[in-house]
Amino acid sequence: MDYRIASARPIAWTVAAALSVLMGSAAVAQQPAKPAAKPAPKPAQAQPQQPAQQQAAAPEVPQLLYSPWMKVCGKGPDASAKQVCVVAKDGRIENGMPVVAVALIEPEGSPQKILRVTVPPGMHLQHGTRVILDQGQPATAPYVTCVPNGCMSDYEATADMIGRMKKGQQITVQAINMNGAPISLPLPLVDFAKAYDGPATDEKVFAEQQRKLQEELQKKAEEARKKMEGQQAPAAGAPAAPKQ
Repeated sequence: MDYRIASARPIAWTVAAALSVLMGSAAVAQQPAKPAAKPAPKPAQAQPQQPAQQQAAAPEVPQLLYSPWMKVCGKGPDASAKQVCVVAKDGRIENGMPVVAVALIEPEGSPQKILRVTVPPGMHLQHGTRVILDQGQPATAPYVTCVPNGCMSDYEATADMIGRMKKGQQITVQAINMNGAPISLPLPLVDFAKAYDGPATDEKVFAEQQRKLQEELQKKAEEARKKMEGQQAPAAGAPAAPKQ
């Protein structure tokens, strides 16, 4: 498997999707995003109870490998287009497949900011997603769009939320899969404030970050392969059961 491609794709896709929503090139994603803030209070009462009720059925989430927080800024093709900056991070399993991404989207000169979370495909769309900052109260939002790589929910990124993200330790994204079981996908907030307040990530720095992440993914994959081979070896050498 080409880990270099796998490691670079999730962040690039998340950033491109986030920018397209605000720059007007994804009208389908923009239209359902507007009512997201209004229906959120209704499921907020029942939604927090679902993971507790189905805790026994919750699938085990493997240890995730994380990209660094990175900041990307760009403009649309129009001459009058304003700059949009995205601060993003993703988590993936050891084979390089992305399972969660968080992107804070900030259009220049606009007071409205969006926190976009992305979860894997195959979720129960009716329940939407939840976001929890450290041990705080969960926020809920419906899905606004799905693409082959995952489904997205948008949250209003208030000044209070951004402040708590800067000071926080972890943001947890929760969803319900098609079996009705809850999944919790944590992402560390370490260095979020540095990325948010700092300049856009330099291309050379980003390339070096991806190279290191690629090496880590390859190392984890090799460790998993050796572990599997070690488990299969005793089974292959076990004596056959005596005939009766």
